[in-house]
Amino acid sequence: MNERMARCLRILLVLFSLVLVLAGTQAQAEMYVAGQVGVTLPQDAEKIDYSSSIVPGVTLRGNDLELDKSVMYGAKLGYYFDSLKWLGLETEVFNTTPHLKQQNVTIAGISLGEVSGSYLRVLNWAPVNVVVRYQMGRLEPYAGIGLGLFFARLKDGQTGESTSSNATPGINTQVGLRYRVTQNFAIFGEWKYNYARFNFDETPTAFSNIDATYRAHHLVFGVGYHF
Repeated sequence: MNERMARCLRILLVLFSLVLVLAGTQAQAEMYVAGQVGVTLPQDAEKIDYSSSIVPGVTLRGNDLELDKSVMYGAKLGYYFDSLKWLGLETEVFNTTPHLKQQNVTIAGISLGEVSGSYLRVLNWAPVNVVVRYQMGRLEPYAGIGLGLFFARLKDGQTGESTSSNATPGINTQVGLRYRVTQNFAIFGEWKYNYARFNFDETPTAFSNIDATYRAHHLVFGVGYHF
């Protein structure tokens, strides 16, 4: 386990401990399960670093790369504590494909010309989101934040060769509005923001690995069932 992953797991344990202390040992839970679908609006991938496999130890900076809009979909499972109805925990997973567009690429200020697009798939699993809500009758504004584990796969648009990143920790946030159609059935709209630093270390190129910062906004609609 690398140092970055170990640090994220320690933070997760702290979050769990804090919520359990706040909720108390006798807390009852209002559980819910939900499906979600929406659109991913990624920002340009930035701080692109290419590590040379020809000259070890040499890293070159490239230009930002434009990512395409994508459909996203996923599910979530969570609960709110009965003793603290405004506080909850949630786990969620969702998938999106913000492919790299065909575009001009420069490395260390040297233009490589227009390069064909690449297929990018990102699966985000947020083991724990800490969620707060404000109940206004049928309406429930809410917000949450947690750590995400991002699994990314990049595939060359021409050769079909792929490179993958290991589980990369990052930030997962959300702000939404839930409407209770009935006591158990709800619909919601949500904005999410993700941040992660990908490391593709199996590239079929002259570079031993490529690092890139990933930032994405998601506009989501979903339906949920509350037990």
